[in-house]
Amino acid sequence: MLTRARTVAALAALASLSWGAPAPAPPVHSASPYAGAAGRIIGAELLDGQAFEILAHLTDGIGPRLSGSAGAEEAVAWTAERLRSYGLAVAKEEVLVPHWVRGLEEAEILAPAPQRLLVTALGGSEPTPADGVTAEVVEAAGIEGLQSLGKDAVRGRIVLFNAPMPVRGMEGYSAAVPQRTRGASEAARLGAVAALVRSVGTLSARLPHTGALNYQDSAPRIPAAAVTAEDADLIHRLLASGEAVRLRLRLGCRTLPDAPSANVVADLQGRESPGEIVVIAAHLDSWDLGTGAIDDGAGVAMVMEALRLLEELGLRPRRTIRGVLYMNEENGLRGGKAYAEAHASELPRHVAALETDSGAARPTGLSATVGEGGLERLGDLARLLRPLGADSIAAGGGGADIGPLQAASVPLLGLRLDGTRYFDWHHSPADTLDKVDAQELALGAAAVAVVAYTLAEMPETLPRPAPPSPAPPSPAAPPRP
Repeated sequence: MLTRARTVAALAALASLSWGAPAPAPPVHSASPYAGAAGRIIGAELLDGQAFEILAHLTDGIGPRLSGSAGAEEAVAWTAERLRSYGLAVAKEEVLVPHWVRGLEEAEILAPAPQRLLVTALGGSEPTPADGVTAEVVEAAGIEGLQSLGKDAVRGRIVLFNAPMPVRGMEGYSAAVPQRTRGASEAARLGAVAALVRSVGTLSARLPHTGALNYQDSAPRIPAAAVTAEDADLIHRLLASGEAVRLRLRLGCRTLPDAPSANVVADLQGRESPGEIVVIAAHLDSWDLGTGAIDDGAGVAMVMEALRLLEELGLRPRRTIRGVLYMNEENGLRGGKAYAEAHASELPRHVAALETDSGAARPTGLSATVGEGGLERLGDLARLLRPLGADSIAAGGGGADIGPLQAASVPLLGLRLDGTRYFDWHHSPADTLDKVDAQELALGAAAVAVVAYTLAEMPETLPRPAPPSPAPPSPAAPPRP
């Protein structure tokens, strides 16, 4: 937690930066004219910010916000009205989103001894029949382990994908998540009747972690759920001892017709070049198990608070700063795709896009996908974030919702946050407001505001990256078994 003493120390460090005192860092170049504005932003947020209050209403006051739900639509209405109250130009841009409803979730081991398991359906899963799916379990160490089993071992069985996250953080998540997104279809091709996936998380607390799956057209659609890490280990031990494990899974989820929803778009109009745009973005939807405090209510609060701060402080930059609260990041990315399509003619004038979707912990720096020389220029900007401990720069930034802007060579940035605990709670019932430290959230909001203001105010723009290479044609899909 950022104590009052640390707050004072941060402000003192910023004061030395703003007033030109020596600092053990490379000389300040392009960012130095903006140190005074950065000092005002950080000081105002640390001493009297509203980010936590915004997040508290979004989570405790509105609750879960899965696309198509009443909570998602209440969040659209409330955030739009709140942003208008700041004096911003606000629009709700319509988008059709998937409407999937969770329903009943039950699983139990029937043999060798009855035991209830804690499971949660994966987003978009098909339901089981009313009386469930009952079959023996076969264990696979991820997608690769499944392929080594072969059809005879898998046909007619429930596959348990049981590859844990190898390390904490995004690297570990990226390694483990393919079994969640692709596992059901890969198992179905080999004749499985259902799929269970070890929850992709890092905390030993018997928490089920949900997340989207992607059914492939070339395979049957079988029911799929996440099981807690502890229950996955239980099944592993039973199988390793030579026992046959028989299991019953019941899921009552439903996929309803697509529902109307919206992205919320708010502009702080630029004073000189309003047609040039810096986007700051987060996603408004959340999974339905918790209240989406870290994923991504915190990002929404940072974006809204950054816009409020700049408007209240009278820091109106030369370019427009546009806050975009995207709908449907979790199970479809419809909002991100819709924004890129609706604003296609503007994208050559989008000079940068920053996404914050990595939780609510203290900021550590920026990641960026930019053209030649862009990282060096951002290094100058990042020096403004040194009082927040957020002055590191890494290549390869962006985010899921702003990803579609890459085709137009928009420079993409991501706010990097301390991810030590993020995957403890991510996509689980424990993603609730109590996991958020108000003062660390304030640091993130201040960082977003500083970066947005500087990118929108500095005369030069970031060099644009080359557009991504076209994907090679996909090989012909194997026939269904």
